[in-house]
Amino acid sequence: MEQDRILKKSFELFMRYGIRSVTMDDIARELGISKKTLYQTVDNKADLIGKLMQRHMQEEKEAMEAIRLRATDAIDEMLQIGSFVIERVSEITPGTIYDLQKYYQSLWRRMKKEMQEHVYGIIIDNLQRGIEQGLYRKELEPEIVALLYVGKSLLVTDEETVEACSGNMEKVHRELIRYHAYGITSASGRQLLEKHLLAQEKLR
Repeated sequence: MEQDRILKKSFELFMRYGIRSVTMDDIARELGISKKTLYQTVDNKADLIGKLMQRHMQEEKEAMEAIRLRATDAIDEMLQIGSFVIERVSEITPGTIYDLQKYYQSLWRRMKKEMQEHVYGIIIDNLQRGIEQGLYRKELEPEIVALLYVGKSLLVTDEETVEACSGNMEKVHRELIRYHAYGITSASGRQLLEKHLLAQEKLR
């Protein structure tokens, strides 16, 4: 499908060179098509970026739902989702996020709001599942903890935070997940958490 090919190549170029640096001429040339053909699929660069962001979010939602279905318990689910997010984050350069925030503010705000709502829902469900399984502290307030997690997730994408951690977004996300996990697990959950973390380390 032509649109899929355009989106795939555009994503590769944006990740390699940054959003602002890549022109529609560059994309058409890399695809071996005319700009006229390109503009039959997308209205302009902002429309292209919007479609890319929508596809990116939809892929994340589908992947997270698959993880939830195959996870053996709430902790396993949380760590698998965390690993998936780390993998996706490693594909995105800080410069790309900067370009979105500075030059495509309305698109960035829309994507951020949608992802906030999705992540909030995922965390709420995971917390409730973990409490029912006796793996998370029973006195937790899921709505408050989920809000705090969403807030910390936004901090992780902040340019100053990433710079303070030598630009290593993967490391920052990994620490966030562990910080969250150790804060919510019960005594029995802590044992299972460490078992899952050890298994993860062996796979890395």
